Amino acid sequence: MRALLQSTLIVFLLTLLLSTAAYADVHSLEATIDRNPVMLDEAIRLTVTADGSADRDAFDSSPLLKDFVVGRTSVSSQTSIVNFDTKRTTVWTTTLFPRKEGTFTIPSLTIEGKSTQPIQVKVIPVQEQSNVARDYFVTTDIDVKEAYLNQQLLYTVKLFLSSNIERGSLQAPEMQNAEITQLGEDKQYTDIVNGRRYQIIERQFAVVPQASGEFALRGPIFTGEVMAANTNQRFGFFNRTQQINRVGPDITVNIKPIPQGIDYPWLPSAMVRVDEEWPQGDSFVAGEPVTRIVTLTALGVVEEQLPDIPEFYPPNFKLYPDQSNTTTVEKDQSLISQRQTSLAIIPTQPGNFVLPEITIPWFNTLTQQTEYATIPARSITVAPASGANNANTPNRLDTPSISSASNEDIQNDIPSTAPQTNASASKEGEPLDSASGEFNTNENTQLNWMVTGALLVLFVIALTGWLVTYRKLKQAQFMGPGITNKTGSAQRPHSYAQWDEKAQFQNLMSVIKAKDTRLLTSALKQWVNALTSGKAQLSQFEGINASVNELYALRFSANKADASTQSKQVMKALDKLSHEAKLARSEWKQKSEGNNNTLSALYPAS
Repeated sequence: MRALLQSTLIVFLLTLLLSTAAYADVHSLEATIDRNPVMLDEAIRLTVTADGSADRDAFDSSPLLKDFVVGRTSVSSQTSIVNFDTKRTTVWTTTLFPRKEGTFTIPSLTIEGKSTQPIQVKVIPVQEQSNVARDYFVTTDIDVKEAYLNQQLLYTVKLFLSSNIERGSLQAPEMQNAEITQLGEDKQYTDIVNGRRYQIIERQFAVVPQASGEFALRGPIFTGEVMAANTNQRFGFFNRTQQINRVGPDITVNIKPIPQGIDYPWLPSAMVRVDEEWPQGDSFVAGEPVTRIVTLTALGVVEEQLPDIPEFYPPNFKLYPDQSNTTTVEKDQSLISQRQTSLAIIPTQPGNFVLPEITIPWFNTLTQQTEYATIPARSITVAPASGANNANTPNRLDTPSISSASNEDIQNDIPSTAPQTNASASKEGEPLDSASGEFNTNENTQLNWMVTGALLVLFVIALTGWLVTYRKLKQAQFMGPGITNKTGSAQRPHSYAQWDEKAQFQNLMSVIKAKDTRLLTSALKQWVNALTSGKAQLSQFEGINASVNELYALRFSANKADASTQSKQVMKALDKLSHEAKLARSEWKQKSEGNNNTLSALYPAS
């Protein structure tokens, strides 16, 4: 018995060694495809089979990328032993998507020293009328094939299904240097095409190009599973599925650069408007804040493209801006972006003033002309504060005069029941003794003096309170009023921040250091306004304008460099802008000191 077991063990070990030697290497390698020829919108399933042991990661699909788009690759292994004969097989399956018509070659593939034979594939155009039933296909469409930089393109994909599918997925289209966003939900409906009924799934995308030039908008890929036909299968529970792949045709688009002569922030759109809102109406009182809300709306752009809303006001107004809010929504097959700013305005003195118009230039993609979204100038009247008139009106106390009342009047007020005995014995104006039953006027006089004293005390208290209030109001007018927060507590803002040139310059340097180009224009305008006391505009500083244009040109350049090179170019442009700002600051201060050695007014006249 022991000898039998030993013999069996020896035979098993020998068989194992022989079988290991049998599939230690790849003996043969074969590549096959599931169809040839293939239509342009169909996929090819490439199967590579290795006879023998092979590394699962040995398959390299990079040689196929020259003429095809390579999909996901799956790998499977199988080992079988029949009569001590061990056989191992490794299979790689991948999907190839042709991108143009013609005859192409699947090159020879090598795995562990073994190579496959090249395969020629013929890609034919899509044939609507053919002997092969078109059960599933994808179509693509775009509203315009020639557009400007940052102009929205409307891209539509339709998936046609002649029968139900078990599951499926539709990828998004692809385009270099573009932002692609799906618009709304999918639409499902039925239609008859070439005499055949299809269920159609429609999906739309907004494509916003970020660079100029000619680009290929790659069609989306549909991958699904349908029930495989098997007439020998009796029980539907064991039905197998078959994978199908379809790709939408590519579309070539030409993106034009920003036209020459555009000297404003580039905003291409079919519609741009700017609106304002005054919750308090047109009532203005000196020292009281009024909130102004301005909303910029643009069609067919993303919120990052919206420019800052200009804020120019007379020097008789203190401004406390809130952080602007931006948002993007989808409506009516288009993107709609908004920028909303909230500004607290406090007039410092009464009078008639004109708020300048708000103008935002934009490029109309329909007319291909520059247009302007405008809020007209507004004339307002600021009424004086409610306490201004009362401060000049003296307080009057109407106190009764004791000396004006004659003895006769006092006597007439005596009740008829009062005794009149010895009335003539008293001297005129001398009080009578109440103990003798006669009326004593001393109590009436004392009461009058008490009332008078109380009124005088009240007058002194009121006068003191008015003086304290007046002094605080004067101090508040000098230092600037506070703003009440949502909880009701007063917050103390910096009233000189708008005209503090040093603070505005430090803010500008911080924005440049942070490379925040969205706040750069606003920070430059605020600093120039503080530096020149409102006497000059940003456009008068040629060096600064040249640096800003160079900086924005890097962002919207047609020739996009790699990330590291572009970052270095941006840093160089920012350093140049910082240098130009410091130089302009020094030159303006020297010019101001030469023209006038006296201090300029804190609030320049309008």
